[in-house]
Amino acid sequence: AMSVIVGRALPEVRDGLKPVHRRVLYAMLDSGFRPDRSHAKSARSVAETMGNYHPHGDASIYDTLVRM
Repeated sequence: AMSVIVGRALPEVRDGLKPVHRRVLYAMLDSGFRPDRSHAKSARSVAETMGNYHPHGDASIYDTLVRM
């Protein structure tokens, strides 16, 4: 039962983020997407996330960005 709980994408108790949320935010920070910079398309942040941190397809990353 513990392996099922650990293996699932459950929100963290500390901040409420799932692993894919954390990957998207880290990829955006790592790529330099910040509020004080110029506009960036969402496809670029999805590509950065998928290429470096989350190789499971872009649909889940887009859904994550929409719901964040």
